Amino acid sequence: MHVMVLGAGITGVTTAWYLRQAGFDVSVVDRQAASGLETSFANGGQISLSHPEPWANPAAPWQVLRWLGRDDAPLKIRPTTDPAQWLWAARFVRECLPWRTRRNTEAIAALAAWSGECLRRLRADTGLQYDQLERGILHLFFSPAEYAHAPARAALLQRFGIEARVCDADECVAIEPALAAQRAQLSGGLYAPGDESGDAFRFTQELAQRLQGGGMRFHWRTEIRRLAHSGGLINGAEVRDPDGRSGMLKADAFVVCLGSHGARLVAPLGERLPIYPVKGYSVTAPVVDPARAPMVSLTDESRRIVCSRLGERLRIAGTAELNGFDTTIRPERIRGILDWAAQRFPGAIDPAQAVPWAGLRPATPGNLPVIGKGRGVNLWFNTGHGTLGWTLACGSAAALAELMCGRRAPVEHFPFRRGA
Repeated sequence: MHVMVLGAGITGVTTAWYLRQAGFDVSVVDRQAASGLETSFANGGQISLSHPEPWANPAAPWQVLRWLGRDDAPLKIRPTTDPAQWLWAARFVRECLPWRTRRNTEAIAALAAWSGECLRRLRADTGLQYDQLERGILHLFFSPAEYAHAPARAALLQRFGIEARVCDADECVAIEPALAAQRAQLSGGLYAPGDESGDAFRFTQELAQRLQGGGMRFHWRTEIRRLAHSGGLINGAEVRDPDGRSGMLKADAFVVCLGSHGARLVAPLGERLPIYPVKGYSVTAPVVDPARAPMVSLTDESRRIVCSRLGERLRIAGTAELNGFDTTIRPERIRGILDWAAQRFPGAIDPAQAVPWAGLRPATPGNLPVIGKGRGVNLWFNTGHGTLGWTLACGSAAALAELMCGRRAPVEHFPFRRGA
């Protein structure tokens, strides 16, 4: 059975990997010249099993109101005339209801734990190297009020089988000595030793090269125009090749892994994916003083900024914007990230050589990715991972492969799609 994966970001490439491992004949289509060049290119680098709570939670509406008008707001809404933006925002507010937040958190935690296992097995089987560090993630609280919630968060994570412990400021510095200069401002932290960090782009490229070396065909620089269909059956993907010629690519089944762009592609089929782009920013800068740069991946819970050590580089990422498909890199957003780095780790990086980036996270209102069967006979989805694409990539792909083999996905409490 020939399966065509649409999209070669981290979700698409891991999907191709696990489908090939399950015995399918697989090909991949992407408009870029290589894998991982869009949303997977420069994310925060965290494999964060310890952060299953979605952005949509009971406190979120009040936080958004408090952030209105701030250039450094963790979540900034730039209203457009696109009805899809307003519909997504309304659904986001609904997902903030306590019972929906609890349900979404439980589902994300279950998938994240499974995904961590899948990643470790894949790494052991392949020996992939991608600047990975298995030093956990340390969540930092610079406000006593926020730190007061840490014990409840730790208890919740432990209930999901995710190891986490509350740390006072001294313990935080012991875990990451580069925080010593912040000791006076730091209220405490939450440490998740089972979390990891690594370069998602490098991982995606390395895995794609393994697949190409094994004979898998990748259609690069190939734009997907539409999915031809009749009677609920996808007959092929109409594409435009690098020379501008139109054609039809055939397969027995199709998996949509197109990030923010997938919803538009499948809308003519009657599929209404609740996915909207949420722009995120990052900077990647060379480390000039290793003693001042953290090795443990960090999350500043007050500012919603994360940083990860990637070899001799430091990746700092944060903030989100609801602004349609705009990928403009706004200087004030980058300035906020660099100011955070200068404040927390002065002298650690060379800001003059920092490389800014912005990408579109394919977000659902409740942060639950869309995984499973479409309404069409041979249409499948693995998309909509939002801020957790790197965290959930391997588990989502492995679960989809099980579903496409007609087996039950080995993840409890996750609402996989079963089709119409």
